[in-house]
Amino acid sequence: MKHYGPPRKHAALLVALAADAVQWILLPFFVPGLPSVWDTALDVVVALIVIRLVGWHPAFLPAGVAELVPGLDLFPSWTAAVWFATRKKLPPAPTPAP
Repeated sequence: MKHYGPPRKHAALLVALAADAVQWILLPFFVPGLPSVWDTALDVVVALIVIRLVGWHPAFLPAGVAELVPGLDLFPSWTAAVWFATRKKLPPAPTPAP
């Protein structure tokens, strides 16, 4: 997996936050039916943007599936997935010398 710098991580997090905020604020427009096409389109665009910014991560798959489930899509899944994908990993513990 490639390592991307903070500007890309921050941009991906901002995109995810904005998408989750839009889905909350415009909730009445994203109810099942015709407008839900816009909700799905937003999710596809967000997925493409965050993958482009930080690369593929397995956390994006459950986030995308969660966005398809009515009610579960209210959880900020894109924000959580981007945070999980870009969190700083702990360095391996040093092994004691024999």
